[in-house]
Amino acid sequence: MKVTFLGHAVVLIEGKKNIIIDPFISGNPVCPVKLEGLPKIDYILVTHGHGDHLGDAVEIAKKNDATVISNYEICHYLGKKGVKTHAMHIGGSYLFDFGRVKMTPAVHGSGILDGDSMIYGGNPSGFLITIEGKKIYHAGDTGLTREMELLAEENVDVAFLPIGGNFVMDVEDAVRAAVMIKPKKVVPMHYGTWELIFADVELFKKKVEEKGVECVILEPGESLEL
Repeated sequence: MKVTFLGHAVVLIEGKKNIIIDPFISGNPVCPVKLEGLPKIDYILVTHGHGDHLGDAVEIAKKNDATVISNYEICHYLGKKGVKTHAMHIGGSYLFDFGRVKMTPAVHGSGILDGDSMIYGGNPSGFLITIEGKKIYHAGDTGLTREMELLAEENVDVAFLPIGGNFVMDVEDAVRAAVMIKPKKVVPMHYGTWELIFADVELFKKKVEEKGVECVILEPGESLEL
């Protein structure tokens, strides 16, 4: 199974089924691929309704007949656009044909910008994905929260954590999150896309590895094999 970071918070999981998380491809200044360069996508996971995460979900879903997994409100919004969805909510888990997905808490917003209107997008979330014998945690956009301590019992293989500050955890809080979660590996995300969320990723790596957590810095387009 190959897990590829495509910049910002976009993660592509390629295995028996292909899954993309927070598919912000068009307009993403650090994404190395275009929509036509993606493989066939079977599932799309959306952590919250902001445009840099909901991204190209509608176009990708329709092109691939893919199912979007997200909260009820986002799924309702996408369903009205003709997209196939599977609605969940925080704390809920479901066994799909590729593995199990559990929605985890995130501390953030989830409004959907539709023209000049902001539509209620439910609660933001993260995802704990159990797939092909491995566990992948994608935190979504979030601040530091004590609920992360519960993930230590999950034996997470790789955790994708935001580190860019301003809208999400900064380096210091992301280190604290990694210590709580205790993943085998942590991959920083949601930094450097724009100047506002610049972060010193090498400092994050130094600090988190001092705490005993292996850090893998993936440049957009680089992959991990799990």
